Amino acid sequence: MNPIAFQIGPIAVHWYGIIIVSGVLIGAYVASLEARRRGLDPDHIWNGLLLCLILGIIGARLYHVFSSPRGGSLGWEYYRQNPAAIFQIWQGGLGIYGAVIGGALGLLIYTYFAKLKFLQWADLGALGLVLGQSLGRWANFVNQELYGPPTTLPWGIKIPAEYRIIPFNDLTKYPLDTRFHPVFLYESLWNLLGFFVLFYISRRWARHLMDGDIFLLYLIWYPLGRTFIETLRPDAWLLGGIPAAQVVGIVVMTLAAGTILIRHRLASPRTAIPSAGGPVTSADTAVEEN
Repeated sequence: MNPIAFQIGPIAVHWYGIIIVSGVLIGAYVASLEARRRGLDPDHIWNGLLLCLILGIIGARLYHVFSSPRGGSLGWEYYRQNPAAIFQIWQGGLGIYGAVIGGALGLLIYTYFAKLKFLQWADLGALGLVLGQSLGRWANFVNQELYGPPTTLPWGIKIPAEYRIIPFNDLTKYPLDTRFHPVFLYESLWNLLGFFVLFYISRRWARHLMDGDIFLLYLIWYPLGRTFIETLRPDAWLLGGIPAAQVVGIVVMTLAAGTILIRHRLASPRTAIPSAGGPVTSADTAVEEN
């Protein structure tokens, strides 16, 4: 499909940007609904969104710019020689780990000045984030990127010659009718499943969750899927022969899982755990003590 959705004079509006922004807005809307359900002011979602979005995009872009992917994909070697291209984000190139770091920093700054609990709002952000990622990955399809090795599976996709990376740009070995793994689709479905899993946990075990648990579970769920999906990416950024996303994912998963275990182990079994679903009531305390 044409990567340009429409044009207003000299200004071209790209599908990539439309899909990314749509994912952000849908994620924020879901987070605001959850905030209202928990008795929190949903306006804080929209008030803090711009700061989180700006820092998230900066973090995502920097993660991509300073990477060194395989297959001839754009990375630091290209951007240091073409610095103006750093700002051309409609061409693709946003690293999710950088987006999470930047967005979390934005949320930390907002909650600090608004005198809110960071971890409480990070839980809401995690629900919106994983859903937004699911939609946002389709921007990669529009740009014909984030595909894997050849496949004979019926859901394989064809990639035009101009979007091929090394070694798939060799049309003698990989003719135009070759189909490739739609890696973007795998990650999109994993994120969508993650949304339903986190949503279910947030409702089913609300009384037993501490503020920040849903965010920490996101930091386990997403890297777990990404670690496996990364094995299908021929353009992966390698660190010592290992995809950087796998290294980051394993570290993040380990830290998040360890934090959950330590926090809950330190919590007194005879003290009601602050619920991510709202304040603990006297009835909740009685149930915990029984």
